[in-house]
Amino acid sequence: MLVVSPLPHPWTLRADPAVDDAVAVPARVAGAEFAAQVPGCVHTDLLAARAIADPYVDDNEKRCAWIGRTDWSYRTRLPAAEPEFERTDLVFEGLDTFATVSVGGRPLGETANMHRRYRFDVSAPTAGGAADLVVAFASAYRVAEALKDELGARPNAYPEPFNYVRKMASSFGWDWGPTLVTAGIWRPVRIERWSTARLDSVAPQVTVVGGDGRVRVEVGFERTAAGGARELRLDAAVAGVRATVAVPAGAARATVELDVPAPELWWPHTLGAQPLHALTVDLADADTGEPLDNWSRRIGFRTVELDTAEDEGGSAFRFVVNGVPVFTRGVNWIPDDALVSRMTADRYRERLAQAKEANVDLVRVWGGGIYEDAAFYDACDELGLMVWQDFLFACAAYPEEGPLPAEIEAEARDNVVRLMPHASLVLWNGNNENLWGHEDWAWKEELAGASWGRGYYLDLLPRVVAELDPTRPYWAGSPWSGSEAIHPNDARHGTAHRWEEWNRRPYTDYLADVPRFVAEFGWQAPPAMATITQSVHDRPLGADSPGMLHHQKAEDGNGKLLRGLAPVFGEPRSFDEWHYLTQLNQARAVATGVEHWRANWPTCAGTVLWQLNDCWPVTSWAAVDSYGRRKPLFHELRRLYADRLLTFQQGEDSPRLVAVNQAARPWTAVIELRRVHADGSVAGHAVVRAEVAPRGVSHFPVPAELLPLDGHKEFLVGDCDGLRALWFGAADKDFAYPRADFSVEVVRSRQETRVEVTAHSLVRDLLLQADRLHPDAETDQGRVTLLPGERAVFRVTGWPAPNGEAANAQAASAALFCVNGGS
Repeated sequence: MLVVSPLPHPWTLRADPAVDDAVAVPARVAGAEFAAQVPGCVHTDLLAARAIADPYVDDNEKRCAWIGRTDWSYRTRLPAAEPEFERTDLVFEGLDTFATVSVGGRPLGETANMHRRYRFDVSAPTAGGAADLVVAFASAYRVAEALKDELGARPNAYPEPFNYVRKMASSFGWDWGPTLVTAGIWRPVRIERWSTARLDSVAPQVTVVGGDGRVRVEVGFERTAAGGARELRLDAAVAGVRATVAVPAGAARATVELDVPAPELWWPHTLGAQPLHALTVDLADADTGEPLDNWSRRIGFRTVELDTAEDEGGSAFRFVVNGVPVFTRGVNWIPDDALVSRMTADRYRERLAQAKEANVDLVRVWGGGIYEDAAFYDACDELGLMVWQDFLFACAAYPEEGPLPAEIEAEARDNVVRLMPHASLVLWNGNNENLWGHEDWAWKEELAGASWGRGYYLDLLPRVVAELDPTRPYWAGSPWSGSEAIHPNDARHGTAHRWEEWNRRPYTDYLADVPRFVAEFGWQAPPAMATITQSVHDRPLGADSPGMLHHQKAEDGNGKLLRGLAPVFGEPRSFDEWHYLTQLNQARAVATGVEHWRANWPTCAGTVLWQLNDCWPVTSWAAVDSYGRRKPLFHELRRLYADRLLTFQQGEDSPRLVAVNQAARPWTAVIELRRVHADGSVAGHAVVRAEVAPRGVSHFPVPAELLPLDGHKEFLVGDCDGLRALWFGAADKDFAYPRADFSVEVVRSRQETRVEVTAHSLVRDLLLQADRLHPDAETDQGRVTLLPGERAVFRVTGWPAPNGEAANAQAASAALFCVNGGS
């Protein structure tokens, strides 16, 4: 039976002698040997040894730049081979990136891809006893720059050579991330001892036909020299069904099929439950019955289709799960830590549980990051989160010559087989923005006919997916119209990315059209104040203070934030006001888009927010910052992505009311409408009764008695079943707000602390920044608009025992912000 063992001896790390004289290794590091953690990376080991300062704090990132331009070696001892086994393998789940593996002073092999697994036969070098193991990493920078010189320059959205190497692109920096070019044994390493044969690959194709589950398991074997003459037996079992296949001597592949009658179906959590079943595969010697190897994963039965049918408006992009068309409520996922080896199963679960809490049902794993750990996909299976998986190409032209094509095919095959058991995985996507970049970013002139990646996205990758995983759809890129004859970012076809609104235009331009599927859109805001003060130590702290600017990676990011505020709020008067208004504007921007696009279902079939998470403390598009703190956008997303949504939308001449119902049951809606004056008095009242079909949308004119509206002094309110929609006809800076008047009471119980706010006037977009009460404090809701006499209750956890009624009310008042000021 194959036996798996960890490496028993500790690892050490040291910097190798400089190859580049321009790289200055600090004296405290040069020649020193450090304890190394495997899995890990050079940065985390140096942090543990206090040889570098935390690169996430202030501008320490700059003082870590030398690490990525230095060669490094990891060392340990391999135990002796055990004679009862025919083979001893050294298996690396991930090496970052250009490594030479040596045992007993002799090179065993080289690696050139962070995104695939490697296996080395160490039977011979350890046959005589324990031996030294050295994994020497060459600087990824140096290798990438040499390949760039060899293959020729290619267009790139960022001034780094990530497109020449198979390494996490964002480790070279992005418009939300630091430049921390890592190296190391970033995923687990183990020893495998075996005889006769082992399971080399197990690729289950899982689907449902006529209500019954079908599992076709394609299995590949590796045999020892002696094992080639042996007949094998392959057993597979799932959900109480078993099947056995005889494998002839010398055969390297076999297929086993299982039919499961009427299994419970796996659904995204917005549609149903997530039953999972253990699929086991066992390999044995056919003559002796001796077990040789086994494999087990959990699978779910479901069908997933991509509806791209042409219609009068263009062509659709709509997920259909178990026959049910879905309005996708998605988020983009970036690596949750720039030092990706620090990710744990608990951290994946925490972040993905936050996504589910926000009513997200799809997570897109973006192409500039990594194929995530199994713990990520396991959590998505269990939580009912669909996964859109990019192949790892982003924002650059990729050469199709040199070592890249072979590495890319090996990487694709490895990861398709590794990830395909997961029920949550619903789409393979070829790249991020490269088809668009080739068309619109002046690449053609610079390329002058050179290769740029087309062959990967339109030939190699779809061929690999069709061969290995035909149960899932493949899409060539995002954005992508579905045809080279149509502009890749044509909103009428396929997927669209909406970045003109952030970069050059106001977010109200989201209302100009109805894309078929919005795969990226978003608006920036700073992280929680506690996150800022933990990572930036500027005094005084300001939007443009040095540390804040260092933690703003977007081109002219602060300028775009201010230009987004100006037409709505005017110029912020303080850092606290800037912080509140930019966070509020982020929530409003996203709401403007999502409400409009959901109101136009089924023409628009989904939105995927950029982005759920951060990889370090930064002003970014994220809903959850790098410390896991929920920004106001998080709470807004929970409202926007709920099954039922009430919204006002602009009609031809006046606002109209829209009720969106993505639930499986009809919505009998009784909607109370009011026209309200700025002073809180009600100038008009009406009731709209509606029956909104399951997964349907209903549009209603605003009753004539509530119109016309004096947009500078009056607004509309719609209330139904705890949902509220608002319509203001003027920008906040032009609206005749009264100064906010409200009272605050802090109520402590054994289970929670409640901050209760009672309005004595109109209070627009009241927000409690709970982390200002305590860094660990969280609240259960985001912005809320109150009319006179109304009350909001913010439930707070993580705030230590209050210090007295008056002091607590004062502290809570200092953490409360609203558009029209006051207290």
